[in-house]
Amino acid sequence: MKKDEMKLLSLSLSGLGVFAGLLRKPLFTHFLDLTESEEEEGKALRAYGALIHEVYEKGGNFALAVRRAVLEDENPYVKMRAGKGKCDAAIEQAVRRELEILSRFASLTPADFAAYFESAPYLPPFGVRQIDLSVEYEERMQDINKHGYGIFAANAMFRLSDDSQIEPIASADRVSLDSFIGYDEERGKVLDNTKAFLEGRPAANVLLYGDAGTGKSSTVKAVTNHFFEEGLRLIEIRKDQLSLLPLVMGKIRSNPLRFIIFIDDLSFNKSDDHFSMLKAALEGSAAAKADNAVIYATSNRRHIVRETFSDREGGEVHRNDTMQETLSLSERFGMTVLFARPNKQLYLEIIRELAAKHNIEMDIAELEIKAEAFALNRGTRSARCAEQFIESLM
Repeated sequence: MKKDEMKLLSLSLSGLGVFAGLLRKPLFTHFLDLTESEEEEGKALRAYGALIHEVYEKGGNFALAVRRAVLEDENPYVKMRAGKGKCDAAIEQAVRRELEILSRFASLTPADFAAYFESAPYLPPFGVRQIDLSVEYEERMQDINKHGYGIFAANAMFRLSDDSQIEPIASADRVSLDSFIGYDEERGKVLDNTKAFLEGRPAANVLLYGDAGTGKSSTVKAVTNHFFEEGLRLIEIRKDQLSLLPLVMGKIRSNPLRFIIFIDDLSFNKSDDHFSMLKAALEGSAAAKADNAVIYATSNRRHIVRETFSDREGGEVHRNDTMQETLSLSERFGMTVLFARPNKQLYLEIIRELAAKHNIEMDIAELEIKAEAFALNRGTRSARCAEQFIESLM
């Protein structure tokens, strides 16, 4: 591509309106820096190097890197389409024109840059592919309730940061449903409830409770991964962030995706300030609830409010009413699922299957004896204990 053609493409990109947010992404800023540094070839080459480095970070194919940025962009048009709102004809026209410009950008090849840098001794190559962003973007809009946009398009799990921002979990658990052994009935309840939620049928907030290491948290994450392509996402918040529930619900309320608000290892003291916020969300308070969200929580306790004997002896006039309110918080979840400590039979079944999966060669009788001794030393049998035992043999 000649320099004047590259400059014209750069000017066209600079004038993006609907997709103006793309210009803040490295893929685009490096390209603009490249074309705006024609008087300083060294600076332009450094911009090219940074551009291709960004392409390599995205897998090495230039067109696919551009495609991903476009399809994940959070812009006024995608918000209108997701909200089923009517778009002004001028916006529709702008989208069509800008997608044509972005398709031209995505079609750049190493030969185009070689022609631009006529005297460059070396230019890192990259992969190419022919794509039609106009067609692909409309296909994405037709299925926006499953793909989403912005940060929610490419990631399954998120957390609430200390500055109250929803951010992707970089090393999210990739656990899948077929990686579990045992607890099929318990997981089936969570799976069926989540499927109903995604299909727009009545679905419950869920409390998964029981002994540590039985797979409660992993079940929630596996269900999220299983339904990712169906438009399910997970946002994990800590107990001390429950006061921010209305903020989170407000941010996702108009999003076309469906969300699990996940609270892990939940328990309260009797004077916990966060108690009332969770209670409001479970009871469907307008401020603390969104129609496209359910709350899944895990706890080692059936009654998630800790109570002592001194609490029962308090001097409050209507103490019994207060006790019933705190002890019944778990009843406000529409579904409770018990993950009990595995009996010896299930524990050894998990051991045998994990040993086979990891190619542990040991006599079954010896394996089971050592597994039982391992559990005895830790004071409990659990799926986590079984995994730890198998890892000790590897």
